[in-house]
Amino acid sequence: MKKLRIKWVKSFVGYSQDQRDTIRALGFRKLNQVLEKPDTPEIRGMIKKVHHLVQVEEGIKNA
Repeated sequence: MKKLRIKWVKSFVGYSQDQRDTIRALGFRKLNQVLEKPDTPEIRGMIKKVHHLVQVEEGIKNA
């Protein structure tokens, strides 16, 4: 299964609580943290909600 590499690049200060919750639900704990998540519709939906706060690199293959 393909993976997404997601980097949290912008603070959520000043944004709504549901966007803060989405960042935390993705698994982020610190700004500039990078996570690899499976490329699923659920993860894509979460990314869409906070697309202005994260950078996404697509097409990462399992090693």
